[in-house]
Amino acid sequence: MSARPAATRRTVLRGAALAPVAGLGLTACGGGGDDRSAPLAGPVELGPESEVAAGGAKLYRDHNVVVNRGEDGFLTAYNTVCTHAGCPINKLDGTRLVCPCHGSEFDATTGKVLREPAVAPLKPLAVEVKNGTLVAKPRD
Repeated sequence: MSARPAATRRTVLRGAALAPVAGLGLTACGGGGDDRSAPLAGPVELGPESEVAAGGAKLYRDHNVVVNRGEDGFLTAYNTVCTHAGCPINKLDGTRLVCPCHGSEFDATTGKVLREPAVAPLKPLAVEVKNGTLVAKPRD
């Protein structure tokens, strides 16, 4: 016989109720193990060039990319996986990117951190227009 007391029904039910909540917390902090936060492995077509107006930015959530067009028409792009905990950023407010996990904020035009806990800037990507379509890819 074990010297450890048997679990009560209440203990078992409490553990069963908390297990899904604990799993959600780990998923939010660690990216969840899916490929939503995976870096670009090669070129991806994002959409029509016309989707990004001069002085504006567009977030492409499915590819973890933000594209910015300066007033001069120059395009820049950044990977939108938060540099703090690897969460995919899902909100663009003007040119400010907001991470849903811990509230880090980034400038979509420069990739720089605007609000911690992240301290490293977003990773820049190459972006070009091919036949009227925006294409982003890792920088060489």
